[in-house]
Amino acid sequence: MSAESVVNANAEVHKGESARMSSFVGAIAIADLVKTTLGPKGMDKILQSVSDPNNVRITITNDGATILRSVPVENPAAKVLVDIARTQDDTVGDGTTSVTVLCGELLREAEFLVNQRVHPSTIIAGWRKAVVIARAALEGIAEDHGSDPTQFREDLLNIARTTLSSKLLNVEKNHFATLAVDAVMRLKSSGNLDHIQLLKKPGESLKDSYLEEGFILDKEFGVGQPRRIENAKILIANTPMDTDKIKIYGSRVRVDSMLKVAEIEEAEKDKMRQKVAKIVNHGINCFVNRQLIYNFPESLFTDAGVVSIEHADFDGIERLAAVTGGEIASTFDRPELVKLGACAVIDEVMIGEDKLIRFSGCAGGEACTIVLRGASSHLLEEAERSMHDALCVLSETVKETRVICGGGCAEMLMATAIDKESTGVAGKEALAMEAFSRALRQLPTIIADNAGLDSSALVSELRAAHVQGDHFAGLDVVKGEIGNMKTLGIRESYKSKLQVLVSAAEAAEMILRVDDIIKCAPRQREQH
Repeated sequence: MSAESVVNANAEVHKGESARMSSFVGAIAIADLVKTTLGPKGMDKILQSVSDPNNVRITITNDGATILRSVPVENPAAKVLVDIARTQDDTVGDGTTSVTVLCGELLREAEFLVNQRVHPSTIIAGWRKAVVIARAALEGIAEDHGSDPTQFREDLLNIARTTLSSKLLNVEKNHFATLAVDAVMRLKSSGNLDHIQLLKKPGESLKDSYLEEGFILDKEFGVGQPRRIENAKILIANTPMDTDKIKIYGSRVRVDSMLKVAEIEEAEKDKMRQKVAKIVNHGINCFVNRQLIYNFPESLFTDAGVVSIEHADFDGIERLAAVTGGEIASTFDRPELVKLGACAVIDEVMIGEDKLIRFSGCAGGEACTIVLRGASSHLLEEAERSMHDALCVLSETVKETRVICGGGCAEMLMATAIDKESTGVAGKEALAMEAFSRALRQLPTIIADNAGLDSSALVSELRAAHVQGDHFAGLDVVKGEIGNMKTLGIRESYKSKLQVLVSAAEAAEMILRVDDIIKCAPRQREQH
């Protein structure tokens, strides 16, 4: 009995070749969408919101994860590629475009083999052998300088430059690489990126961005309060401080005289005085609240010598609690149970024309803020995404200290190793292994194509160099020739490249296994 005869009449079933081709087409289309953004000369995409009638919200980026996250897809296989790009972004931070393109190229090769009547199980078996060989080749070329602080810092700088060279910050990559490495090295072994804040402020140019020690909050002090506090004890809270007035739209009060209204207002103020007194009794000199602080409680804090900061966004107070060593409180009846934050100095700073509050000498000594400057909001948003990718891959490299060469060097090395081993494999699995090596060689080909170079000549030359034993040869897209990646300082994280290899192979294998696509009909609402 066929599946069509048992499923709901409104359901759809695509079987065999039709299902497989549908999966291939969707996945390859997604890979082709981001292919032109790969490499240091990759192009950007403009993402425009369909729901915005005024066409105001646009995003200009070449970040693979951002592009795929913004594009609505219906094809199930395409959703798998979007998911692996998101996983790559969450796990390592870099290589989102590479993993999508590699998966697409593997499926392109699989489509060719399937058309030659090679069974998907045979292809998958060959791919698995190829992944083992590629992984061993990658481990063989990896270098570990974790025990040498000077050389390891140079490796981190090279990784940051390589990561940023394909981003908008390419023009000032040396400056931003230094900022990113300095920020990550402050984290020591914790690797908690919450202690690094990225603050965007329009104005001046990208090269005017800088690293500020401590935490900067984009808020202002209350009226009449001091602009500098030393040895600060900070209470971080998420509590309403606006009950000193009757809510006009939320209350209905009937009185026979205005005197009664005044009594109600005074009762509300007494309630607020008691709450402020409980807060002040914690022995603090700074109060940071997630919600608004109205004028009356603000004046009470000022009289008590406590600085109050209102309406700090939730991400802001979460990060502030992390860097100052405090906890977010919502009730104040048991001061001994509340953990206060601490820092050496709180003062007011000017960035451009804006006043901000700086927390220096925090209990979490690794806290710092990277202040990004730029000409427009679109520029700053892309700069923030680029720096986030660099910070993520650097923090992972601090944990897994091995590094490899970039510029297509690692892909060509893995492809050459697979080609060498495939000659000793009998049967059709050898065809699948050769297909895997061709897919790997497509990455340097695409990088050269995106740079406007002769990819056929360059990739052939690069392949010959690796066969002859030059394992550090890669693409120098600036000069348009083959160069020594180790000498040029083009480095990538070993963990990032390994994740690209494994994730792309697993996703391609998952899609290749599909032989039926069943679209279930929506459940009908029962009529009563």
